[in-house]
Amino acid sequence: MARPLGSLVLVVGPSGVGKDSLINGARKALDNDKRFVFVRRTVTRPADAEVEDHDSMEVEDFRLAEDAGRFALTWDAHNLRYGLPISLETDIALGKTVVANVSRHIIGAAREKYPACSVVLITAEISLRAERLISRGRESADQVTARLARESGPVPAGISPVIIDNSGSLAIGVTAFVLALRAIAAVE
Repeated sequence: MARPLGSLVLVVGPSGVGKDSLINGARKALDNDKRFVFVRRTVTRPADAEVEDHDSMEVEDFRLAEDAGRFALTWDAHNLRYGLPISLETDIALGKTVVANVSRHIIGAAREKYPACSVVLITAEISLRAERLISRGRESADQVTARLARESGPVPAGISPVIIDNSGSLAIGVTAFVLALRAIAAVE
């Protein structure tokens, strides 16, 4: 089997590190660079454009779409179902660098299915993460504390992610992320 021309970039990190903010900033910064595609994930939660960029789908509709092969990757997290559109395979075949916000739990499956796969791990100071999670307003203070206490596990062994600390200004974080994406695309 021939190696795809493009690649998949998995953006991971615990809640509150600013993954969506960095992805949105990079999408704007790279708008004219046609090497990059930022896929929207589908989630079985109502859309909230100010908090998380995703398409919403009812649980049963998600199951039907998954059974019909409309997702390239799916996973469970936080009592929700998540999926990436099958269209990402076309983008990879066309030589694009496809960027997706995913759970660390699917890194192994993603790398098995898409060998040309990189991981970008976003981090941030825990006090800043707590502040961001509380400001989202989706969870109580006790739920935020519990979320922070169950810190996501590390990336799987054998994977060397690009690590971006998003504890500073959004502009600095976006710049670091864009530079990382450009470096990944240059290797392809």
